[in-house]
Amino acid sequence: MDTLEVRIVKLDPMRVASVYGFGASPEGEAIGKLAAWAGPKGLLDVPGQHRIFGFNAPNPSAGSPNYGYEMWITVGPEVEPDGEVRVQEFPGGLYAVTRCKGVETITATWKRLVAWLTESKYKHADHQWLEEHLTPLDTPYDELTLDLYAPIAE
Repeated sequence: MDTLEVRIVKLDPMRVASVYGFGASPEGEAIGKLAAWAGPKGLLDVPGQHRIFGFNAPNPSAGSPNYGYEMWITVGPEVEPDGEVRVQEFPGGLYAVTRCKGVETITATWKRLVAWLTESKYKHADHQWLEEHLTPLDTPYDELTLDLYAPIAE
């Protein structure tokens, strides 16, 4: 197995607009909601201008195919809550980060990152685990590129 490339990143505080999906495939639901809201506002026009993050909320549980997925897009102070779209302040934090490509690699890469963290000098921290979406929201799942963020403390 190849060595996992991990970098340590400090995420600064950020203001985010948030959408939520729930069900057997909540990522698709959340992506659809985010695209429908952010697209007409021009927030998706310039790739990378507004960072996009997601995470399970709640995580999958044994015996149920349903779970939640929340997505964030960074926004400026002019953006207000709108219908199902909430706006919140994220305080940031220190993270161990690695990259994965293709939806089929996400779970295995998360497991490798957690194993790396267990063997590292860092401790697990309590701030939000995150997946940063680096490709456009309409990217086919097998071409999706994500940075996985595991919360850490020194």
